[in-house]
Amino acid sequence: MAMLIAVYKTPKDAAAFDRYYQSTHVPLAKTIPALRSYDVSNGPVGLPKEPGGVHLVALLGFHSLAALGQALDSREGEAAAKDLANFASGGVELMVFDTKPV
Repeated sequence: MAMLIAVYKTPKDAAAFDRYYQSTHVPLAKTIPALRSYDVSNGPVGLPKEPGGVHLVALLGFHSLAALGQALDSREGEAAAKDLANFASGGVELMVFDTKPV
């Protein structure tokens, strides 16, 4: 499975981020073609012994890197990417990779 990980840094207004993310961004992202799974962190995100500067982590799964690339290039993928500027005031890092069982 291929994964897109979105690491959202602490926003200026956490409550506004959470409202917008759940009511607008999640439904938009769920329209991305070939999306197989969509999970988000639940509760604080931090380092093992201290808080970090991360507010939320989203994990989006796709069948393959090729499917992920096509999904991001789709109209829906481009709309979700453009939407980041509407709520991710703390910044966001996107990572893409393939996985394998161990």
